[in-house]
Amino acid sequence: MDSSEHGPAMSSTGVASGWNPPPGLTEEEAEEMQVELIKVEDEIETLRQVLVAKERHAAELKRRLGIGPLSEIKQNLTKGWHEVQCSNAYMRTSQTLGDLNRRVNSYNLYLTASSTLEEIGRSDAYKRTQETLSQAGQMTSAAFSSMGSAIRNQFGEMRNSPSFKTFEDKVENMKYKVMGQTNEESDRSPTSNNAP
Repeated sequence: MDSSEHGPAMSSTGVASGWNPPPGLTEEEAEEMQVELIKVEDEIETLRQVLVAKERHAAELKRRLGIGPLSEIKQNLTKGWHEVQCSNAYMRTSQTLGDLNRRVNSYNLYLTASSTLEEIGRSDAYKRTQETLSQAGQMTSAAFSSMGSAIRNQFGEMRNSPSFKTFEDKVENMKYKVMGQTNEESDRSPTSNNAP
């Protein structure tokens, strides 16, 4: 790494000349920490490069396997919905609603609407249902958020794919064929120079 990336001029140990260590540290300790910092920053940069290379390799493997962005989005949606259905919050919600439905049907409650609502609001089943639905909502929100990120990434990859670029070029060519050349382009074209 270039030493200018680490601030002022550095000594051979990596500590800036004229630099005083913070209180509580000896100059030797500060130098060791500075050297370690440089090593860690170099490792971070290496890991970033490895990650980029791995992402490219994964994209190439997907392309060769015929896994397109749309099929991957569908797979992510299916997986996300399955995870929501398998979550404890979703299962408890389903169970609580089923229990509540069975109780209402088995008791044949013929109470007034206001007293029924008050009793439901005070019941443990309602409170558990409310809590479970809240948890299910949070899980669903997280699932949709991660699916949104996956969709955004897939569209980004699709935008940079050779297939999309070819399609984009075809659309551009079609535009020129349909709309014709602009006046400036026709003035510069070789046929306009040969015209009388």
